[in-house]
Amino acid sequence: MAEITFFLSNLPIGSKARVIALNPDSPLKRRLLDLGLTRDTVVEAVQKSPAGDPIAYLVRGAVIALRSEDASDVLLSM
Repeated sequence: MAEITFFLSNLPIGSKARVIALNPDSPLKRRLLDLGLTRDTVVEAVQKSPAGDPIAYLVRGAVIALRSEDASDVLLSM
């Protein structure tokens, strides 16, 4: 079965996926790593804000909120 890859910003609410890479040129790369978004980490999209941005994600037992712009620096696979 082929692996489906997409950005964290496209993960549907209630779905889970695994981190495969971060954008190496992202100015937030260090911060994303500090939040636990490392390779093979499972991420679940939990809830959208009323305005639709940011989105809350469950990462390693903690809920974090990321703007779509920043979530586009995280590549996932299913």
